Amino acid sequence: MKESERNHRTAEAEPKPLEEPKHETKKLKNLSEYAQTLQLGWNGLLVLKNSCFPTSMHILEGDQGVLTGLLKDHTSGSKLTQLKIAQRLRLDQPKLDEVTRRIKQGSPNGYAVLLATQATPSGPGTEGMPTVEPGLQRRLLRNLVSYLKQKQAAGVISLPVGGSKGRDSTGMLYAFPPCDFSQQYLQSALRTLGKLEEEHMVIVIVRDTA
Repeated sequence: MKESERNHRTAEAEPKPLEEPKHETKKLKNLSEYAQTLQLGWNGLLVLKNSCFPTSMHILEGDQGVLTGLLKDHTSGSKLTQLKIAQRLRLDQPKLDEVTRRIKQGSPNGYAVLLATQATPSGPGTEGMPTVEPGLQRRLLRNLVSYLKQKQAAGVISLPVGGSKGRDSTGMLYAFPPCDFSQQYLQSALRTLGKLEEEHMVIVIVRDTA
């Protein structure tokens, strides 16, 4: 009898841990709030032509070490504060397949996927946000997203910035506007929020394999 009572009691107690997170997730209103539940990977300025876009990137999956290794100034060794988009990758299936192949090749610790959202001036993770260089115009991230959507392309940055020296690892950063490819990494956010209305990008960083 005692045994069955104990079983009954544990069966009753089991669902509770599942219920609590549900209650928590309801409070998240948008992607920026969802991003705050993830680990901050990088914050700084994305630069395109003469515009710069204050951006926060939070890790969706992959390895933090890829960011530490590739998002640094190779001359000083310090963290990069701005990333300049110099190339574009058309959102064609063969090109996307190539990115997917590179991610698989880089798994588990040679890649990272991040959610990029507008950095708010005083929000968490904006400590040390760089000052804007003369000649650059500060704009909202949604303007960059619109531009890439219109071009049907992802922004591409070769890493490390300024080229590699010696045995430094090299890699690529791809900045995807909302598209089928990027949404596959946001299924958890979609389940949590119900819809992804806010402008955002999915950033894929892959380390070159030897």
